[in-house]
Order: sequence, then structure tokens, then C-alpha cells
Amino acid sequence: MLITIKDSRITAVIDSTGAQLISLRDASGREYIWQRDPKYWKKCSPLLFPVVGNCRNDRTILEDRIYAIEKHGFCRERDFDVSQETSSKAVFSMGDTPDTHKAYPYAFRLSLAYELKDGVLFMKYQVENRDQRDMWYAIGAHPGFNCPMEEGYALEDYQLVFEKEENTVSIPYDLDQLHFAPYKTGTTLKGSILPLSREMFKHDAVFFDRLNSRAVSILNPATGRGVEVGFPGFETVAFWTLCPEPAPYLCVEPWNGSGIYENEDDQFSHRHHIQRLCPGDSRSYVMTIRILERFSEQ
Repeated sequence: MLITIKDSRITAVIDSTGAQLISLRDASGREYIWQRDPKYWKKCSPLLFPVVGNCRNDRTILEDRIYAIEKHGFCRERDFDVSQETSSKAVFSMGDTPDTHKAYPYAFRLSLAYELKDGVLFMKYQVENRDQRDMWYAIGAHPGFNCPMEEGYALEDYQLVFEKEENTVSIPYDLDQLHFAPYKTGTTLKGSILPLSREMFKHDAVFFDRLNSRAVSILNPATGRGVEVGFPGFETVAFWTLCPEPAPYLCVEPWNGSGIYENEDDQFSHRHHIQRLCPGDSRSYVMTIRILERFSEQ
């Protein structure tokens, strides 16, 4: 089921399958979300839960048992209930089932609310522990944006602009061993601007686990067009596109959790940035998307 919400400035379309944002257009009709061309990537904004990235050998230990769980979890193909719908807001939710218990033992409720306010899309993720024991989980967002956003430009014409000054290095992903390698050096981020290049992604995602910023923009400095992603509810962020294939998109991925680190064991509760909820508790995480307008004509 497709649900459309809108205000005077932007229109968003969400698919109840995966509660996935499949379209975000400005008032002129320009599309900012990647349109799922399977030649490059058949998704565009999956919800990542209860794992982000991969477990070692696609298995992890929870409650003293080994569970097989796929990369990014099981939400991407699940049909969410539409629990609330207005012209500018829609709420999607799902709970545990006997099928989810095969991969993840906990009783839970997961919801994702989309709401438009003054031209900004607010995405509020909420996790509720309905079990009688502490619940461990990771959660993340994975929106893919068209990049380039305008004809006549390439990905290399864009830059990532962080809200604060940074001095950090990304943790590279080892594509042979399928883990993040914290003892190796990745992409250096010094200052608030990181120029984009295809070569940046030769080792998969560019993942920063320690940032001052809680907002970042994909920006074309020549035109001022882009998108700003705010992630106040998330501890880390990754960026991803294909390399060397000329995939015309870039993902901005706020995460609480990540793929397995080289120096982590297989206990799920030991993983970096893992989340914990006591029985009966709930927690919310907010992400925002704002379209950046073209510079005014002089």
C-alpha cells in the first residue's frame, strides 16, 4: 500500500512494505529519492532493525542461543500496518511474530512515523520492549538520494557538508573478511566539508562512528541544490554508493549499531553502539530530511 503525505512545499510517498520512503518531491516536482533501478540497487530507503549491517557469518548469540539473521534485519520485506494517516502524517508499525522469533527472540513493537512540518520531513522511529527481559537491538536508516540531482553534473560535483567542524577518520570495511576494521585507516574528515568521489567507496560504506555533527548535507556548491539529513537520535553515520559502477545515488545512513567489527565477538549485546531496553520501556529516534533550495537568481 502506498501512502502519500504533503504540505505546500514537499510531497512524500511511503510504501507500507518495509515502511520505506519511495518518493520525496519539491513543489516543482523534482524527485530527490533514488527510484530503485535494480541495475544498481532495488531499494531506496530501508528500515534497519534489529541489526544494522551484517553479523559474522550471518549469525549472532542472543539469550545463549545462536540465531541466523540476515544483513540489516527482517523489516525490509515486511508489510507494516498503517496505524495513523492524515494529509501530512502517516504512522507505520509492526510487531513480533513466530516468524521473527526464528531470527530474534524478543517481543517488540516497532513504528515509524512520517510527518511534514514547514517543508521538513520528520521521521520518528520508536521501539517498544514488550518482553519480560532486557531487549538488545540496533536500528538505522538507509535513505538513498539521487546524486547528481541536476542534469549536467556528476557525483564528484557534490560535497558532504557537516554542521560542525570535524577531525576524525572513517572505519573502513574489509570486503574480504566482511567486517569493519577499526585498526585500519579510512577516509579523513578534517573540517566541515568532505568532497565526494567515486573512489571513496571502493571499500564499501564510509562509516564515521565519532562525530560532533548531528546533521549533514549533500550539496552542489555551484547551484546550492541538495538535501540536509538531520540525525539527532543516532550516534553514527555512514555514506554509501557503488564503486566503480556509476550508480547515480548516494545513501546517508544514520545508525545506532553497525556491521560487525573485527575486534568484536559474536555476543550481540557486546556490539558497538548496541541499544538496550528494559521490559515495558520504549525509546524514540528522530531523523529529518530538508530539501535545500537553489540559490536565488541574481
